[in-house]
Amino acid sequence: MNWEKPAISDFWKAVEIYLAQAYDGPPPATVRSRLDALGATPPEALFDAPTFEATPKEDPVRLSLRLGNRWYPHMKLVVERSPDGRGSLFRADSHDRHIQVDPSSREYAALRQLRENNQSLASRIESEWETNGLPTFKSFLREDLARRQSSGGA
Repeated sequence: MNWEKPAISDFWKAVEIYLAQAYDGPPPATVRSRLDALGATPPEALFDAPTFEATPKEDPVRLSLRLGNRWYPHMKLVVERSPDGRGSLFRADSHDRHIQVDPSSREYAALRQLRENNQSLASRIESEWETNGLPTFKSFLREDLARRQSSGGA
């Protein structure tokens, strides 16, 4: 992987913030097990750990960690290469867009509510990350725009 991963301390801070927003108490055993496996990984090998879902498998630009939330077990904390290809960003991926239900189905309202809950949670997590100085796509865009404006670019 040829892009700069976040500092290990930033990664664990991102996990802490995610979990505090996603759960009303300790996360489920499956999540704790994933985190324990990562905690037992030497820091220099953390982002190569099989606990992450790497995309693509060869030379990944996105590492996903399935942490779930109180409503939905498949939401992910994502570490991805920044658009400039040098650094990394954190993203909360609701991972619910692939679920399709016919709007006339009686499950449609429940799915819509789940998606709203997940999106609201993802926004809160990313906002907390920004408040704590962790890089997100929004903060990258803001900083990129500021750089362009200060250098006279559009």
